[in-house]
Amino acid sequence: MSRNAEDNEMNAYERACRQKGYTQIAGIDEVGRGALAGPVVAAAVILPVNCQIEGLTDSKQLTPNQREVLVDKIHNVAVSVGTGSVDNRTIERINILQAALLAMKMAIEQLTPKPEYLLVDGNKLPEIDIPGEAVPKGDSLSLSIAAASVIAKTTRDSLMVEYDETYPNYGFKHHKGYPTAQHREAITQFGVTEIHRNTFKMLPD
Repeated sequence: MSRNAEDNEMNAYERACRQKGYTQIAGIDEVGRGALAGPVVAAAVILPVNCQIEGLTDSKQLTPNQREVLVDKIHNVAVSVGTGSVDNRTIERINILQAALLAMKMAIEQLTPKPEYLLVDGNKLPEIDIPGEAVPKGDSLSLSIAAASVIAKTTRDSLMVEYDETYPNYGFKHHKGYPTAQHREAITQFGVTEIHRNTFKMLPD
C-alpha cells in the first residue's frame, strides 16, 4: 500500500464526519488501564482538514524515539490538544473503566475550539454533551485517534519516568507501571508504593 493510500485510509473516519457537516473532529484515546501503578491518562486531538502526518499510527506499534518525534509533529499541526489524568486513588474509588472515561472527558474539555464530534478509541463514550462514536481499534484506523494515542502514551510515560526518581527500586522508567516480571518482583521485595493501585497489589504470585 502506498503512503498516500495509507493516509487516505487513516482519514476515512474524519472524512465521513465532515460529509455529515462536522468540522471540528476530535480523536480520543487513553493509556494505563492495564498498569499496576500510576494514573490512567487520556488525550484528545483535533487535526486540520486533510491532515497527513508521516509515520503516525497506533502508539503501541511505535518505538519511544518515533513517538517523541511524532509528538512534536502533532503539536505543530494540531488545531488543539488536550490531556486528562486520573490518579490511582480515584481509580480505586470509581474503577478503572470509569477512571478512563473521566480522563477522556477531562481531555476533551481542554480543547479549544470545542469539538463538534468525537472519535473515541474502544467501545464506550465518555459522558459528555457532544455527539460521537466509539471506534474499536481506532488508534490504527483513525489519524485523529492515533495522534491522541501518541500524546497520551508519551504524557503518561513521562510521568512514570518522574516517578522512577521517587521510587528507584521499582524500574518505573522501564516498564511504566505495567505488570512485567521485574515489576512483580519489586512489589514482592519492597511492597507497594503510594502510586500503586491497591486493587492490584496482590497480583504477584
